[in-house]
Amino acid sequence: MHDSRETFPPRAFVAGYPIKHSRSPLIHGHWLKTYDLPGEYEKVAVAPDDFAEFIAQLKRPDSLYCGGNITIPHKEAACRLADKADLLAEELGAANTLWREDGLLRATNTDGIGFVANLDANRPGWDKVGRAVVLGAGGASRAILQALRDRGINEIHVINRTVERARELVDRFGAPLEAHGMDALPSLLEGAGLFVNTTSLGMDGTAAPRLPFERMAGDALVTDIVYVPLKTPFLLQAEEIGLPTVDGLGMLLHQAAPGFQKWFGRMPEVTSELRALVLHDIEGQK
Repeated sequence: MHDSRETFPPRAFVAGYPIKHSRSPLIHGHWLKTYDLPGEYEKVAVAPDDFAEFIAQLKRPDSLYCGGNITIPHKEAACRLADKADLLAEELGAANTLWREDGLLRATNTDGIGFVANLDANRPGWDKVGRAVVLGAGGASRAILQALRDRGINEIHVINRTVERARELVDRFGAPLEAHGMDALPSLLEGAGLFVNTTSLGMDGTAAPRLPFERMAGDALVTDIVYVPLKTPFLLQAEEIGLPTVDGLGMLLHQAAPGFQKWFGRMPEVTSELRALVLHDIEGQK
């Protein structure tokens, strides 16, 4: 919960640059209305040069806000500037959720939590696999690799066009991660139980290569963190051969829940109604 000294009703934010297309206000606004809770949640555009001052203001006892979400390009700075980052954020070097507690500005990262919660909700037992293959070694893959490792997946292969970037993540997270270039993908998919796309391939109708998903285990799961379009090229390829899939929209919804609890005092539920609301908004912005 937020500091008892905070102004009431609690007020939270999402800060980024640009911030126009963030759907966080839609998500948190829906929960505030659903649970009839007092509170506000708003978008704040903060340019990189102004972010340190924004955080300094947030730390003040008379701050407008009890906390908020941090998005691109401020996640690394948020982790660094917070008074106390938890172990998840510290290892990632990036924070997406801030809140004030006991006079300190605290930080965590809920991206990995959102990723596994989405799979738990839509494909229970997904983690009972021997091998996971993760495509991409950019910023988005970090929290997912951390979450897969912490979930106890025994064999996690990171595949990236530039293998050095994949090796950096292996060095960061340790065993059971292994780094590979793109040429290793076909052999690593052989018998694999989970494939995760963390790249922007297929986003907004861009091209994506055809992958040999038929080599995977018969009940293997294919998932994608891209959610525009909802059915990405990789998900469509997997469905064509009968493999189960989970789209990326649920990750966006589930990663928002822990912050809502910290600011407004209740753990919200990710419902089909919320999903439909956000999908409608996505369709409207096309």
